[in-house]
Amino acid sequence: MTAIRVTDLTKTVGCVTAVDGISFTVEDGELFGLLGPNGAGKSTLINMLVTLLRPTSGTATVNGHDIIEETGAVRNSLGIVFQEPALDEELTGEENLAFHSRLYGQSKTVRQQRIDEILDLVGLSEQRDDPVGTYSGGMKRRLEIGRGLLHEPAVLFLDEPTVGLDARTRRDTWEYIQRMNEETDVSVVLTTHYIEEAEQLCDRVAIVDEGRIVAIDSPTALTASLGGDVVAIDVEGRVAALATRLDACPWVSRYTTTDTGVRVTVERGETRIADLVRLADDADVAITSVDSHTPNLETVFLSLTGATLTEREADTPASDGRRPRDVPVDPAETPARANTGDGE
Repeated sequence: MTAIRVTDLTKTVGCVTAVDGISFTVEDGELFGLLGPNGAGKSTLINMLVTLLRPTSGTATVNGHDIIEETGAVRNSLGIVFQEPALDEELTGEENLAFHSRLYGQSKTVRQQRIDEILDLVGLSEQRDDPVGTYSGGMKRRLEIGRGLLHEPAVLFLDEPTVGLDARTRRDTWEYIQRMNEETDVSVVLTTHYIEEAEQLCDRVAIVDEGRIVAIDSPTALTASLGGDVVAIDVEGRVAALATRLDACPWVSRYTTTDTGVRVTVERGETRIADLVRLADDADVAITSVDSHTPNLETVFLSLTGATLTEREADTPASDGRRPRDVPVDPAETPARANTGDGE
């Protein structure tokens, strides 16, 4: 069964198209990633799927429910962990979960059972009575993810789940997300701008740039599509002259020009460095540096967009300080939450 189906989903605010005709599906139990720079439209897309923003056009279903016509059913089908922390630090871990459980109308018996299960799953049973303000950053994030699973959703949305965590805690969180996905079989959709996070966690990745999906496949398939290693050459002189010679080389799969030189895709890149140096010499171009590496999703992003993720994020922000495609949630267009539980 398809957990999420998105068809031509678009969100336009003023003259900015934050999400531009996006289509994709997420299968049951899949760990699906939306990879792109800050401001690419990822959070806006998530906010539409969880019914916090109304789309300008297009359709989408979550767990079979339409995001416009069945907002209550959609919300009851999903869990979400926002990028910004949303825990009450004066309450204990158990009290935070209990408050969330009541919002979903769980009975007292179910509530206590689920709280025990979640605290065990996230490894916080011994800290259940400690105020959340005493938790580490990683513990807080695990509690938030566990809270998103408390009502047993069909789909869990994680919006930049490891932002602000140190490297070790980030890796621990990756391991937890993988284990949680395997043990609960919940479908997971996460947004991230961390290349390694997408490579490590996701069954499939949609690369998002300027409000559009430019590629979608498994991380392995996406990197394999480049057809070889990437040799980056920085030069002094006319890059165009070198590019002309690259055009005539049958062993060059593809190349892109940069501000400082070229990035060339070839099989077994380390064996072609000498050939590339000779081409540059023939073109009367002085090489200042050479770097060869096996492609990753950063390389894929570069080949598809002409810029790295870092370069995209360095673009000029909007005049109000937000990234160009960050669309804030407007309370006026957010439907009231429908709760069908039997809570006490």
